[in-house]
Amino acid sequence: MSVIKHKEQRVGVFIDTQNLYHSAKNLYHARVNFGAVLKDIVAGRNLIRAVAYVITTEAGDERAFFDALTKIGIETKTKDLQIFAGGAKKADWDVGLAVDAIRLAPKLDVVIVVSGDGDYIPLVEHLQSLGCQVEAASFGKSTSMKLKEAVDEFIDLDENPRKYLMGGNNGFSPRPLRGRAHPPASGNSDIETMLKEAGEQV
Repeated sequence: MSVIKHKEQRVGVFIDTQNLYHSAKNLYHARVNFGAVLKDIVAGRNLIRAVAYVITTEAGDERAFFDALTKIGIETKTKDLQIFAGGAKKADWDVGLAVDAIRLAPKLDVVIVVSGDGDYIPLVEHLQSLGCQVEAASFGKSTSMKLKEAVDEFIDLDENPRKYLMGGNNGFSPRPLRGRAHPPASGNSDIETMLKEAGEQV
């Protein structure tokens, strides 16, 4: 669906960091270039807030990641990783992201949810009822089809992965996987790895 975009539009960007990280890892074995993503989804409009939601770990690997995001104009909100008595881990920001988006909606014309998670559909519909134009950005191959249908525009990062991903030290070399890949649910045990890798190259 084509939507109107003009420079006076007030834009808020809300990034489900884990969802995007896992999609890039599962589909391409690469890291997300958050700077390139932010620039293209804002598309020259008036950026009011850009917030990334991140899980903190005991190892403290997230510090470099936070600093790198701040340098490109993205705020970070953190939540501690919960570890339960049987070793199970839980970490998600779905509710926090939704609350922030709704709270800021009166000051925004456009809300961009950077995630492929279908759990955000009720949020999308509520924001639309408030008069906001709602866009989503993620890797299309691991994005809920219903989310794509619900938003006013879906920005598919799979259309130009070279632009939105970074590989190892020798440059970008994505290895797309066959079939449809689904990122693991938030709270998986490789959060520490995510933060360490993402902090190296944002």
